[in-house]
Amino acid sequence: MAFAARMKELMKKYGKVAAVVHVSVSAASITGLYVAINNNVDVDAIFRRIGISPTPTTDEIPTPTPAAGEATLDGYHDAPVPVPGELRNRTRELAASSGGALALALMCNKALLPVRIPITVALTPPIARFLARWKVVKT
Repeated sequence: MAFAARMKELMKKYGKVAAVVHVSVSAASITGLYVAINNNVDVDAIFRRIGISPTPTTDEIPTPTPAAGEATLDGYHDAPVPVPGELRNRTRELAASSGGALALALMCNKALLPVRIPITVALTPPIARFLARWKVVKT
């Protein structure tokens, strides 16, 4: 059964519990990604390693060239010049240039939707049973 159909089935059967579980999984994902990005973990390299990043590899990324008269960090490039032999941390560059770590964490969270849905599907029934046992929700 497709993920979307399974998610609709969960919403029909468990209702608010499924929605709360999905929002909780998303919040945990965003929080973890934000902390990782703030601590300069190269999230893009991790995504590429497991095969879910659509961004180009380091060799495919063109070096930016400034316009005439444009002020730059080192006088020649907009971004810090990479040290030869050192791998570029694309995540740090994106966090600095595209609105910060939270925006990048939200984009990475969106890319992880295929991972979050099975987690929601797996967690919802046991959590619903637990809440029903404690009489927090009706079955």
